[in-house]
Amino acid sequence: MDIVLEILDGLVYDRVYAALLPGSPGPNSLMGLKNTNATLGELPTAAGINNYIYQPASKYINLGPSKYAYMSSLQRDDPLRQFISLYMTTWIFGMLLYFVFATASYYTIFDHNTKHHPKYLKNQVSLEIKQSMSSMPGMSLLTAICFWFEVRGYSLLYDATEDGPGYWYNFAQFPIFILFTDCFIYFIHRGLHHPMVYKTLHKPHHKWIMPTPYASHAFHPIDGFAQSIPYHVFPFVLPLQKWAYVVLFFFINVWTILIHDGEYMTNNPIINGAACHTEHHLAFNWNYGQFTTLWDRLGGSYRAPSLEMFDKQKKMSADTWKKQTEEMERVVMEVEGEDDRKYLPEDGKKTQ
Repeated sequence: MDIVLEILDGLVYDRVYAALLPGSPGPNSLMGLKNTNATLGELPTAAGINNYIYQPASKYINLGPSKYAYMSSLQRDDPLRQFISLYMTTWIFGMLLYFVFATASYYTIFDHNTKHHPKYLKNQVSLEIKQSMSSMPGMSLLTAICFWFEVRGYSLLYDATEDGPGYWYNFAQFPIFILFTDCFIYFIHRGLHHPMVYKTLHKPHHKWIMPTPYASHAFHPIDGFAQSIPYHVFPFVLPLQKWAYVVLFFFINVWTILIHDGEYMTNNPIINGAACHTEHHLAFNWNYGQFTTLWDRLGGSYRAPSLEMFDKQKKMSADTWKKQTEEMERVVMEVEGEDDRKYLPEDGKKTQ
């Protein structure tokens, strides 16, 4: 995330910090403005003096610092500034990504006939958005801590190919990342269904029996972060190219939206798509995986989506909904003891 932080420093944060916490340029500022990578010995820093020396986060794309990078007493590489910037970046961009892609999915992919399902909630979209917005600050805080350790150089993230395992790893890192995180998430997600933690942490996400794309980030904040832990652990135990990490972070968030879009495009036995994940929301104790069905198959928790899901007519038929509803009501009583959700009234389903 040091790449993202550097870009946003140049575009936004340098000016913000210069305005809020002004300081005076130090003796290193001219050297920094020349984009040098040279280092100097320890120099005494007077209060309010900015001695930051610019070192690009990436050799491929970087923005050299403007004069504003040297006009704040809280310089770019200050640990506190980095944490504050990472937190605001994670929170703001998380919300932007959520609204842009969930809204796009909702209006272009999501089957709005789902709103007539007996288990669609009253005011569900607004409730999903409200839950997501209330969880974003907490999830962003915990995520920013992980990003901070990465930016401070504790991870195995690398920039140039020669700094990594080799050219082959430029391609291999993607499937390795998917397999590693898919395994890790499976066990975390399954653990969140344990009776000791389910009602406190994971039940808020299972409020949505027939989710819309806006349910993708509607978690309890600790639940949402817990299921992202594998993404942060990976670069601390295995190498990962910096730009690949940015791409994968973006992909993860979009994927989370796609598996909640209710559009069952393919009945693939390997990919844990929207149909598999809908089965999880309906029947609770199946399909814990994130990307593939591998670990569910090995763990005995795989459930193939019913064939009715892939038939436009049968998918929305009264018989299919009745079967889903009966099973869901039985499982809810076993898992939660009671169903405290508020569904649309029967007459309301015709107009929602």
